[in-house]
Amino acid sequence: MTATESFERDRGAREAGPFHVTHRLIFSIALPMTLGFLTTPLLGLVDTAVVGRLGRAEMLAGLAVGAVMFDLIFATFNFLRASTTGLVAQAYGRGDRREQQAVFWRSLIIALLSGTAIVLLSPLLLAIGLWLMAPGPEVAAVTSTYFLYRILSGPAALANYAILGVVLGRGEGSIGLLLQTVINGINIVLSILLGLVFGWGVAGVAIGTVIGEVIGAILGFLIVYGRFDKRDAPEWSTIFAGERLKALFGLNRDIMIRSFVLLAAFTLMTRIGTGLGPVTLAANAVLMTIFLVAGYYLDGLANAAEQLTGRSIGAAYRPAFDRAVRMTAFWSLGLAALTTIAFLAFGNALVDLLTTAPDVRALAYEYMPWAAMTALTGALAFLMDGVFIGATWSRDMRNMMLAAFFGFGVALAVLVPAFGNHGLWAGLNLFLLLRGLFLLMLLPRRAAQTFRPAQ
Repeated sequence: MTATESFERDRGAREAGPFHVTHRLIFSIALPMTLGFLTTPLLGLVDTAVVGRLGRAEMLAGLAVGAVMFDLIFATFNFLRASTTGLVAQAYGRGDRREQQAVFWRSLIIALLSGTAIVLLSPLLLAIGLWLMAPGPEVAAVTSTYFLYRILSGPAALANYAILGVVLGRGEGSIGLLLQTVINGINIVLSILLGLVFGWGVAGVAIGTVIGEVIGAILGFLIVYGRFDKRDAPEWSTIFAGERLKALFGLNRDIMIRSFVLLAAFTLMTRIGTGLGPVTLAANAVLMTIFLVAGYYLDGLANAAEQLTGRSIGAAYRPAFDRAVRMTAFWSLGLAALTTIAFLAFGNALVDLLTTAPDVRALAYEYMPWAAMTALTGALAFLMDGVFIGATWSRDMRNMMLAAFFGFGVALAVLVPAFGNHGLWAGLNLFLLLRGLFLLMLLPRRAAQTFRPAQ
């Protein structure tokens, strides 16, 4: 037995079963992942700056259209990360090292097969995307170049979802931060080098993304695989066990539906905003950055909730589950309240940094209170998503998302005709609030069903 394998076996024995949830444990997961997520908008800014310096508006527009298309494609497969995290966390809590490895291989194989299918279908996906977005000929040409290069990252990008799921499921936030930093850091450096220095333009930006994803996937695989105890390696019959695969596909299906509905909600908001005029649409886009800023640390805390609740279920230890929910709720709601207060006080200054257009600024000031409230109304939704992912209660997530979306639609139908953009923002806040409240209402019953009285 190697020193690494001996360490992993001893650690697995120590960490299975009952455990104590502390603030330090929560932030050992949440803080690194928050920092890792913050590299993503930095990457977007660099890519935009690189293409923007090429001096042609159609280049920047083509990049924007291509980025939206990839957001739609890859968001579809985010279930790979979420389902892997929940299943690994539960196996981790049980001390079942063989099942942790089996979940990894199942998710990785699905990721590689799905990524390969995306590459093979890329001409069709590009045609559908261009038909939906309907850019002009010059913009479409730029988008096509960007798309057909970047799509080659498909297998590696989806593999990174599975790898990150394992890392988060084991509570290894620092490794998650390392991988996110490597992927986005390489991407940033190569986008500048290939796009500007070598003069490859949009193609260089796309190739930089591909290389970053591939290197990240290789590094992530080596780290995860290297930390496995080879004596616990599962048989192929275990990896492809019908019951396990059925459970995984059911979990993935529910999370995918939930993600589609969430995407539809934000698309609907944008579509209605478009009908309110270009200035209102621009003001709403500026204000949505506030929701996104809050989302980074709320996502980090949700990741902590995923791991800790999943681990407690695997360990069959209700006290850790209850404490994880209470403590992550304390931090999520507390930080969200502070964020809302900060944006109410200083949000207009942020608007001034993001746009110089006087008419856009004036409208953004008017709707700032609604945008500031999204941190607070969305905090419970982020947290409950984390709890239900960790617990693998995916059917409830799917159903409550559909219910919240229905409420959102009714609110928009009533409020937008009466109050215009104020009604649109009120509807968004209601949608976020309903998502969290509906899941919270189910939580006591689901927890009681999962943890038997004797436990």
